[in-house]
Amino acid sequence: MRAITERDIRRSFINCSKGEAQRLGMPKDLDDQPWDDLDFLGWQDPGAPERTYLVVDRGDRLVGVALRMTSGGGRAFTARSMCSLCLTTRTGGGVVLMTARRTGEAGRAGNTVGHYLCGDLHCSLYVRGKKESVAGGGLEESLSLEGKVARLHANLDAFLAKVTG
Repeated sequence: MRAITERDIRRSFINCSKGEAQRLGMPKDLDDQPWDDLDFLGWQDPGAPERTYLVVDRGDRLVGVALRMTSGGGRAFTARSMCSLCLTTRTGGGVVLMTARRTGEAGRAGNTVGHYLCGDLHCSLYVRGKKESVAGGGLEESLSLEGKVARLHANLDAFLAKVTG
């Protein structure tokens, strides 16, 4: 992913108003991101921990999605869960249900899309082995790094299609 600016990020959001995009909390370490290892920029709002954001570089434009993290609802913290983007297994609430308001008329009617995602949104780093899952004993895969990255992109595209569809 190419390095992006705060202005680029704020202009990219497709499922919130311009005012909401202007008020959202930016990542404090934006200039220090490992851009070459990222397939998307994901972060938790420093001022509102239940809000998370994801920005994807689509070549011709950036696509930003505002998400809301749901509470665990009494879920056992020893249970393993799998992220629907990177397929990393995690325990201890490391994978959480996040919902995104859909775009257009569906979004105005209150419709949302939910996916189980890594709570820290560091999927790109897990796929590349730059960050380890605390679950330990992850699933062994024979898929190459390029294959894993391609799968992450396909899963991300499918998620964005549901948000915009």
